[in-house]
Amino acid sequence: MSIILRLDRVMADRKMSLKELAERVEISNVNLSNLKTGKVRAIRFSTLDAICRELHCQPGDILEYVEEEEDEDEKV
Repeated sequence: MSIILRLDRVMADRKMSLKELAERVEISNVNLSNLKTGKVRAIRFSTLDAICRELHCQPGDILEYVEEEEDEDEKV
């Protein structure tokens, strides 16, 4: 996937624990942990909004686009 989640980095910069952020954003520890580790395929804008509000950051601080390299088999 070309989108990398940097939530762990932003949380560390803000010295905020998973438990504290989950309580503030009102989502489960498990769902926030999945976001933090990049084990999700989607995020609701309302969740992203709440995370950015609590961490005082921009969506671009959490989400990063990385261009994928093409496989040799895919080149035509």
